Amino acid sequence: MVQLTKVGKINPQDVEAPIRFYAHTKAVGLVDLERLAYLVSNQSTVREADCVAVLRALQHNIIDELRNGKVVQLGSLGNFQVGVRSLPSDLEEEVSVQNVKSAHMNFRPGKPIRKMLDTLDYQLVTG
Repeated sequence: MVQLTKVGKINPQDVEAPIRFYAHTKAVGLVDLERLAYLVSNQSTVREADCVAVLRALQHNIIDELRNGKVVQLGSLGNFQVGVRSLPSDLEEEVSVQNVKSAHMNFRPGKPIRKMLDTLDYQLVTG
């Protein structure tokens, strides 16, 4: 179940406008690589240490492939791709790598994750 809290936000374009309230997700924990390896090992015949090794190798290779400009597709989990935020130029000829302000990660979920998003249960909590 996904927990939600209430968050009040000011409109930065109209600071005189009243505060509006929104539902906001609240994280209830963190699952790290070691925990995932433990879970996978309990669902298969592969030892936990082997799962950790495979997940670390996967992480290393994903980073290398993204660094080389590739889209990394993890089956039905989804696709990862590097994206950038850049400054605008008035002329096409003025666009250069110096326009790049920062990089970010784009994730496009596969069908099972998209379906999961459509079936989430929510609980409103205080605090």
